[in-house]
Amino acid sequence: QVQLVEAGGGLVQAGGSLRLSCAASGRTFGVYIMGWFRQVPGAEREFVAAISWSGGTTYYADSVKGRFTISRDNAKNTVYLQMNSLKPEDTAVYYCATKTSIRTSKYTPPGYDYWGQGTQVTVSS
Repeated sequence: QVQLVEAGGGLVQAGGSLRLSCAASGRTFGVYIMGWFRQVPGAEREFVAAISWSGGTTYYADSVKGRFTISRDNAKNTVYLQMNSLKPEDTAVYYCATKTSIRTSKYTPPGYDYWGQGTQVTVSS
């Protein structure tokens, strides 16, 4: 089991920044990738960014490329999502998740094994 706790959401004006964090605990030695997804009511959960736990390779959705940066601190078992130049369409509940299998997709929710409780990000225009 892996437990994930997100923090850092909130309300920000368009053009502003927020940094989300996700602290992992439990059986983290099996984690292959950590990712961020977001979801708005009535829509499917969508991929935002991911990072490989060992090598630090990063992956981004086109909609956030150049604005968001994912990073990790292995010593703290924590992954971060720095969000800059925020837009109202970035408003969503943001979830972090862990992926332990190399066979499943890193871009879709079914590929991930454990999820955090989510943190609300609201960007006002």
